[in-house]
Amino acid sequence: MVTFSFKEYGENLGTRPLGKRVREQLLPLLEKDERVVLDFTGVNVVSNSFADECIAKLLLTMPLSELKSRTTFRGLNPIASECVLTALQRRHLTMA
Repeated sequence: MVTFSFKEYGENLGTRPLGKRVREQLLPLLEKDERVVLDFTGVNVVSNSFADECIAKLLLTMPLSELKSRTTFRGLNPIASECVLTALQRRHLTMA
């Protein structure tokens, strides 16, 4: 298992450009056979835009079931967790 720390990109993750940059760093880890811990410990804010661009757009490269089996989340505060969940749900619905 490998850990991907979002804190390295800041305590407040808010923009689509940042989301894209972080997703591009994350994708090579997801292409390996290891499970990836998406660690948000120390991150205060995750905006809807960042969550969609970074996390939900992973659904463009793999189905939700595969994303769930390859990742686990850690350290998300309740508000950030809601943003990530909402982004995944919206993206999943638009692809169905």
